[in-house]
Amino acid sequence: MKTRLFLFLFTLALLPTVVRADVKPNAICSEGMVLQQKSKTKIWGTADKGEKVTVTFRDSKAGTTADDNGRWVVEVDTGAAGGPFALTIVGNNTISYKDILVGEVWICSGQSNMEANVGSYIKSDDLPYASAAPPNPMLRTFNVKKNPQLQPQTETGGNWIAASPKTVGNFTAVGYFFGRNLQENLKVPVGLIHTSWGGTRIETWMSKAALDPFEKQGAKPGANSASNLYNGMIHPILNYQVKGAIWYQGESNAGNAFKYRSMHPAMIENWRADFKNPELAFYFVQLAPFNQIPKAPGESNWAELREAQTMTLKLKNTGMAVITDFGSEYDIHPTPKRPAGDRLALAARAQTYGEKIVYSGPMYKSAKFDGNKAVLTFDHVGGGLEARTLTPTLEKKNKDGSMLSAWRVLKSEPSSTVEGFTVCGKDKVFHKAVAEIKGDTVLLSSDKVSEPIAVRYGWANHPICGLYNREGLPASPFRTDSFPGLTQPK
Repeated sequence: MKTRLFLFLFTLALLPTVVRADVKPNAICSEGMVLQQKSKTKIWGTADKGEKVTVTFRDSKAGTTADDNGRWVVEVDTGAAGGPFALTIVGNNTISYKDILVGEVWICSGQSNMEANVGSYIKSDDLPYASAAPPNPMLRTFNVKKNPQLQPQTETGGNWIAASPKTVGNFTAVGYFFGRNLQENLKVPVGLIHTSWGGTRIETWMSKAALDPFEKQGAKPGANSASNLYNGMIHPILNYQVKGAIWYQGESNAGNAFKYRSMHPAMIENWRADFKNPELAFYFVQLAPFNQIPKAPGESNWAELREAQTMTLKLKNTGMAVITDFGSEYDIHPTPKRPAGDRLALAARAQTYGEKIVYSGPMYKSAKFDGNKAVLTFDHVGGGLEARTLTPTLEKKNKDGSMLSAWRVLKSEPSSTVEGFTVCGKDKVFHKAVAEIKGDTVLLSSDKVSEPIAVRYGWANHPICGLYNREGLPASPFRTDSFPGLTQPK
């Protein structure tokens, strides 16, 4: 008898072990998450092949079966903003969340000026403003794991964290101030998903299918290779329902602005298609002034990149934050970051949420040339046009002994003359213009140009610009000509 029992137990030991895989949600579908209000949102993860999975949230219950790869996705109705609510996931095991909010969800992406976190700017006015804020459980953040990949991925890492002075130091500064502005004004929970990487070109944030019309590249490792950050840091979150995205990128593409004119809107449409959200709002930061090469207004690859960004506004549900008043001769990362975040929030509050506010500075509309003068009109004049003064600050000594500066706007007494304009005649040589505000127009002239044919404003790597509306929002740089430049076809 003992021999038989021994043989039976020995045989059992040789049989394959059956391991039960507990149901496991994706990292972004975790405790503390914010779900997009009034939507059918996806919850997804892994389990055993064929395992039945049920998700219950508020009054919504949905079930599915894990596929042959052990993956499952369900959709639940989120309902109106509020919370915290409970969410339960039942498979072979049960996962219960108690702190799920419903509100507005936004992606924060780009390169280093988006990646730069609140704690990086100890000497700027960002950190005191953030550290003085009380904890806000209605504003929550999620940092997507850095993960360049040659092929599209489904998994990511990270945790949802409620905003407080102790936690926001490691979160994108532009994103934090954007989200804080939204939450304080919309009075609903706001969730921010941060996915950015310093020094990266737009190509790495586009899918292979979206990028192929521009350039067919073989797969190469690295964060800055074509599609790699899309594969590892956008594709894993495509199931998550979001309202929109904010974007701060372009420095690494300066020098090929003509191509950026097409690639920037193509990337936006790429994300809209892949998130299955054709109405996805997309707001971006125009490049700040940087460097003084060339030292005077003239041909400028940064000016052309800003122009390319402006052209993207032809797409619906887009907007742009202009920050010509926060440039630097020595730092590609202008501070503070709060103005960029706040201005992105103005665009979202007005265009996405319908708030009746002025959300943009003056945008060039038309030019009329009459004798020795040019007359310019603008959209988004708000309460009226206004001239302001930019003052150098935060000076730093260069290696050759010269001084480099950052710049800040100081509101001066209303002035009728505006800095930043140039005009040219038929010789196409631009000269500094005398610019006067007349109502909602700007009149330009130069004693060196008898018959102007073109106008440029802020056309330099580091322009000094003085045109605003009375709400304190700066005008975007522009040009009326299409003369061949650094990156346009000759």
